[in-house]
Amino acid sequence: MNHTEPFMFYTERRLVALTGLRASDLSQLLGHLRDVPGSSIFYHTHHMYLSHHFETPVFSNDFALWVAEALHEEALGEKLAAIDLLSFTSIRELREAIIATIERRIGDNGRRLRECPPGDEFYFCRSKSFIMPTGLTARDPKEFFEVLSRVSNVSFFFHFFEARLRLGRPTNDFSQWLAWRGEEALAKAIDATDPYSMTLNEFKERIMALGGNGR
Repeated sequence: MNHTEPFMFYTERRLVALTGLRASDLSQLLGHLRDVPGSSIFYHTHHMYLSHHFETPVFSNDFALWVAEALHEEALGEKLAAIDLLSFTSIRELREAIIATIERRIGDNGRRLRECPPGDEFYFCRSKSFIMPTGLTARDPKEFFEVLSRVSNVSFFFHFFEARLRLGRPTNDFSQWLAWRGEEALAKAIDATDPYSMTLNEFKERIMALGGNGR
């Protein structure tokens, strides 16, 4: 995609597989976090957001949920859930933030680490995405927001989350293309919107409202 091309909407199909790695306490979780592929970090911090597109989960990622429920480390779970995913532009940075949060908890813990009950271990998964065109395109910002109303949540997720964090881009596909088309203020407004504070459906409606206000 460059400055002159129309916006082409893509979607994805995701294949999820177990890595063979599991953890029963914080030390094991920490060790595997250092070694698992980036696709595993992305999956465990984002799949819940896509699969629960109609409701905002109490805990925003699998690590926070497991730590709170299986290990009964509610305070640490809250800290992991509070990590600002929007502040990162690479999986490496996000991985380091998760690791640092757990390391601080282990360093503060003078007693033996709590183990989860048998059967409640954390199983690391990884995902492989297959990207394909939807056939939907937009030649200008007005048409972009008209087409956006017909775009699936999966396509929306790909262009905002996958492209920005997992693919290591400085911004999301929408803002980048709109800025190229002279809509810098609108691009910045979309970039400044926190998607993790609302459901995916609500976020999509918010972006469409921003576009409607600017048309």
